[in-house]
Amino acid sequence: MTTNYEIRYAAHPEDAKHYDTERIRRDFLVGKVFAADEVNMVYSMYDRMVVGGAMPVNEELKLEAIDPLMADFFTTRREIGLFNVGGKGFVKVGSETFELDFKEALYIGRGDRDVVFVSADSEHPAKFYFNSVTAHKEYPCKKITKTDAVVAHMGSRTMSNERDINKMVVSQVVDTCQIQMGMTELAPGSVWNTMPAHVHSRRMEAYFYFELPEDQAVCHFMGEISETRHIWMRNEQAVISPEWSIHAAAATHNYTFIWGMGGENLDYGDQDFFEITDLR
Repeated sequence: MTTNYEIRYAAHPEDAKHYDTERIRRDFLVGKVFAADEVNMVYSMYDRMVVGGAMPVNEELKLEAIDPLMADFFTTRREIGLFNVGGKGFVKVGSETFELDFKEALYIGRGDRDVVFVSADSEHPAKFYFNSVTAHKEYPCKKITKTDAVVAHMGSRTMSNERDINKMVVSQVVDTCQIQMGMTELAPGSVWNTMPAHVHSRRMEAYFYFELPEDQAVCHFMGEISETRHIWMRNEQAVISPEWSIHAAAATHNYTFIWGMGGENLDYGDQDFFEITDLR
């Protein structure tokens, strides 16, 4: 197996205004999430979130404690929220084993034990997308399915944003220290994932886009409300959204995305909204 990681540093919004396309993509886009028998990670200085993916095909993949953690185990001082976006697989957490099908989630609390990823069928490998943040307390691991989720049906086809927001790794479903994750599924004919745009300065966020046809693309919008920027993305790529940035997207096809947050609080509704006409 191979473990790859890189460190991304935080940017001041005044500096980010001057970034060109290459710099924006280098600092915020997580282009390579999945590769066969690899664990790929980005360690972000925004609330020290780790954004990563594991794709076990021919072997089991251990979640290694990368150097920036300075720990014996990845979860020594961290919690993890993860989703399986591939074939059936298993996540071994110490002596526990959790079976995850497509679009099922798992919360892993902090603690000194190994985390190992396994696919049930190498012809249809599992793809485990995960976010991890620091944790001050140990909570039990818990598997979460869509039937456990707090679901909000939002938007309309008229506004091209009809969608189901599946709140899964959230405080109403599972005890966590600061990680919150969910999955938003857009209806056919809908492409906007959130409008009006908002920020939440108490929390940063990461988005992972999937179920997007390979010949289509999604345009992720970020930046300050008066100084927006965009990043064109492909299927199964992720993006880091700073706490000072909006996060919205529109694609050339409907899609699904996983959102993950870490920071000051666990209040999903803690959002500062802006009018669509305020965007610049």
